[in-house]
Amino acid sequence: MTTLPGRRPRLRDGGLLLGRVGGVPVLLAHSWWLLAAVIVVLYTPLVEMIVPGTSLVISAIMAAVFAVLLAASVLLHELGHVVVALRLGLPVRRVRLQLLGGAAELMRTPTRPGQEGWVAAAGPAVSVGLAALAGLGLLLVPGGGVLWLLIAQLAVANAAVAVINLLPGLPLDGGRVLRALVWAATGKRMTGTRVAVIGAGVVAAAMIWWAVMGLAGNTPDRWLRLAVCVLMAWFVVLGAGAEMANEQQRTWPAGLTLADLVRPVLQLPAESPVADALDASAGRGVVLVRADGVAAGLLDATAAARLAAVSPLAPAERAAEPINAETVILDSEPGEEIIDRVRGTAAWQFLVVDEDGRPAGVLHREDLRDALRRRRG
Repeated sequence: MTTLPGRRPRLRDGGLLLGRVGGVPVLLAHSWWLLAAVIVVLYTPLVEMIVPGTSLVISAIMAAVFAVLLAASVLLHELGHVVVALRLGLPVRRVRLQLLGGAAELMRTPTRPGQEGWVAAAGPAVSVGLAALAGLGLLLVPGGGVLWLLIAQLAVANAAVAVINLLPGLPLDGGRVLRALVWAATGKRMTGTRVAVIGAGVVAAAMIWWAVMGLAGNTPDRWLRLAVCVLMAWFVVLGAGAEMANEQQRTWPAGLTLADLVRPVLQLPAESPVADALDASAGRGVVLVRADGVAAGLLDATAAARLAAVSPLAPAERAAEPINAETVILDSEPGEEIIDRVRGTAAWQFLVVDEDGRPAGVLHREDLRDALRRRRG
């Protein structure tokens, strides 16, 4: 992990910016502090019970150290997802450590089952490796002491993280692997999502059943088990619902074509007066081209209007929105990929080109949003 040079970590986007790994921001959500407090409260008496004679201060310090090491383990788990995602060409928005663990947020939905499966499996694989390393560490440390207990708890915790995440229900990693397998077998991502959502229901029901069995058997950990199981079941059900809603939102409606949405495209010299370029746009997309034939960008109507109000003869290029790989769409791209591109890119208009790279039109974000809303309404 690297810290941003020359800048202090600060609160941003709901969390403390710890640094960046491979250009991906790592954030510590406010809710993590609640998790850390719960760990300290529960772990402190455990140290005193297993290692008699340990003072309250030392027990509390060991509990705090365990909370930090557990967070580091979860971070490595999430970075496993990040490394594989980046290797497969999937950009990652950020990593967040939070109350129920962590989350690596992809900016683009995987377009192939293999991408989904490998990215999902990477996190549990890291946790299994960490559990194995901690297990080996137990062989090197004298048993019965606080250090041995700390390493043992890390081994158990990482093994538990791996097992829980491999449960076959969304939004857990195991649910994503299940979706990838069904997707690969049927060729339909939505079918995989439906199966993994059903798996989530089974997982949630199993957690509640286990908690009820603890209450019925009057087990020593019954109340802790109940709290953890109810929280996890709630997380799984809520996450599965969000996954299904997201899948429905990225489904391209039958009968809708990209040609129905794109606006006609007009090419103008980049040095054209901005007022003239704005007048010429009138419901069309405008590609501004420099004298050397290189596109300077797409005319941003809002910026052009502001510029024209104070300097109507200024070059239109000054009101151009840059064209890059993320804002260029092939007219043959699948609809779901177009939706993902538009949703995951910070731009309001996209240049649509044909197979030969010739401009075929301009797609506005609001045009796509309105069309999808009308078709689904």
